[in-house]
Amino acid sequence: MGLTFLVMSFHLFILFKIIPFNIVWGGQFKSEQEMYVFESISIILNSLLLWVLSLKNQNVKHKFIDITLWFFFIIFFLNTIGNLFAQTNFEKFFSIFTLLFALFLFKILWKKKGKPTKQEKT
Repeated sequence: MGLTFLVMSFHLFILFKIIPFNIVWGGQFKSEQEMYVFESISIILNSLLLWVLSLKNQNVKHKFIDITLWFFFIIFFLNTIGNLFAQTNFEKFFSIFTLLFALFLFKILWKKKGKPTKQEKT
């Protein structure tokens, strides 16, 4: 969850132009308007990830949680591959973070299921 907060901070820095937007997203933004749209979507998706991770941490059992986490695992895995082939070293560097996200999510999803949940203990 800490990494997700850092990533959200990074996207906020881009949104508020503290970090130039031409060094992210493959330099594909043609306007500030596009940057605002993509960065807002990123912040919303990262907020969703934080919410789902907090539910998982509370041992809430629902298929939506695992499906969403698998979705994010696939996104981070594919993003790692994309970042490895990026044009800038800045984005190539981020492949480390996206790989870490993918591995952490994989570990969360494959965690032992034998432990009783808070609900099962009561």
